[in-house]
Amino acid sequence: MLKMLNSLFLFTILLTASAVNAAPKSYQDLEDLFSQWRAFEKPIMVNGAPDYTQATFDKRYETFKTLQAQLNTFDIEDWSVENQIDWQLIRAEMNGYDFNYRVLKPWQRDPAFYKSIWTYKSDVPAHEGPTHHNVTELWTYSFPLTEPEQQRLIDDLSVISPLNSQALTNLTGNARELWIAGIRDIEAQLTNLKQLNEKIAHIDNAKLRTVVKQASESTQALIDWLQIQGKTKTGASGIGKDNYTWYQNNVHLVPMSWDDEVLLLQRELDRAWSSLKLEEHRNRHLPPLKEVQNQQEYSVLAEKSARFFIDFLKQQDIVTVPDYFEEALRPHLGTFVPKATRNFFYIGAHLDPTPLYSHFYHWFELARMEYEPHASVMRRGPLLYNIFDSRNEGTATAVEEIFMHAGLYDHNPRAREILWIMVAQRAARGLGSLYAHANIMTMEDAGKIHMDWTPRGWMKTEPELLIFEQHFYLRQRGYGTSYITGKYLLEKAMAEYAKRLEEQNKPFVLKSFFDELNAIGNIPISLGHWQLTGDKKQLEKTMQALGN
Repeated sequence: MLKMLNSLFLFTILLTASAVNAAPKSYQDLEDLFSQWRAFEKPIMVNGAPDYTQATFDKRYETFKTLQAQLNTFDIEDWSVENQIDWQLIRAEMNGYDFNYRVLKPWQRDPAFYKSIWTYKSDVPAHEGPTHHNVTELWTYSFPLTEPEQQRLIDDLSVISPLNSQALTNLTGNARELWIAGIRDIEAQLTNLKQLNEKIAHIDNAKLRTVVKQASESTQALIDWLQIQGKTKTGASGIGKDNYTWYQNNVHLVPMSWDDEVLLLQRELDRAWSSLKLEEHRNRHLPPLKEVQNQQEYSVLAEKSARFFIDFLKQQDIVTVPDYFEEALRPHLGTFVPKATRNFFYIGAHLDPTPLYSHFYHWFELARMEYEPHASVMRRGPLLYNIFDSRNEGTATAVEEIFMHAGLYDHNPRAREILWIMVAQRAARGLGSLYAHANIMTMEDAGKIHMDWTPRGWMKTEPELLIFEQHFYLRQRGYGTSYITGKYLLEKAMAEYAKRLEEQNKPFVLKSFFDELNAIGNIPISLGHWQLTGDKKQLEKTMQALGN
């Protein structure tokens, strides 16, 4: 039956291809192709789990090439910029699928790909990094579980055991650092399952208990196997400079090479350090910021900072602030953490959390997706393969500094020092990730850049965050640099936007710029630049790299 359905799906695509090729290509045709593409991109299910076997990928590749060929038959030159951009989004996603098939192969090289349980909601449109298609979003469940929720959890968790069994066959790669670090993710899943088992112990549902038991046992078996196999892994985990550049240009549409990114991140690292020292000099006669000492003090500081931040955005005409902005921010104000266990972000938050709340612009963007979904079906949901990273991480990083220059810390100059420390940390960790991808450094050595070049030793306090971030950036190419590259590209778009207004004798209005940026959706900044300014040179740089 399953083979019959797969054959029918392929036949439908081929028939559609014939019909579409025989007719003029309209925007409606593009929407139809997008629906077909997204349906195809989801793997078929075998034995209750998505099928990531090489044989199945090979069989389906011909269908993929048919879809890609259909996309390339569109003549979009006379379309509106917005509609042309939607075509580019599909092109980028298809390039991502192709690159995964040819080069990345996370289902073969990356044990963490088989992590199935997520206990938290991502602050960007989709989970960061390569993630399989049927994960359990445990954070969406409220305990105690109702009967319908018990069944939903059974359905979710039923994927784990067959998928783990498939991993034992699929994982044939030799990427040592990805392999060894990935074991930690699967071990974390086992811990999550044990905690879940305790939560459901009182529930009279034998099927639920059984599926949790099977998931736990299969996860333990996978861990044991990974540890044994890990002793034999000797290969590099990075994909090399050329592959990295191709991926950035043609999938994430970042118009920069590996060398360009090294130059930019080193420049930002130097700028952040020098700016921090100048800021410290400027503030030398001011008392240092005092860290809060308990939960009560933290709550007072968090409330004061959140209220001031939202009011600042409104009163200073930074951006239109709908009611859902504050609703989106409040669940993420944080809580008091003892000094000995604070990670990088919480060190700053216990002095002044406002810089961190600026980065939480993320939550405003996610709320907008919910309350004001984009009219374009291509932009309404998350782009595949983390293609949104330059937009979402870049914007969240850029606004930290933009809001500072707009006056956010005029009443508290010492908080500006936290901002520069955050910029330095992001530049350092991204720089380390570039060297790791080029196989110039190990993940451990990349982490040393991350740790040693973060000011005040703030990355030396919590090794788990260091390992997590460098492992993640090795898994998802370009994400570690997207905070800085996206920030740079957004600033470049703002500069072009302002210059064009000046040439027309029109004023630059910051609120108008951000409102327009928000309205275009979570698309790569190179495409956003085009829509905001009418200038497509940033995109053309990526197209030249592809040879189009």
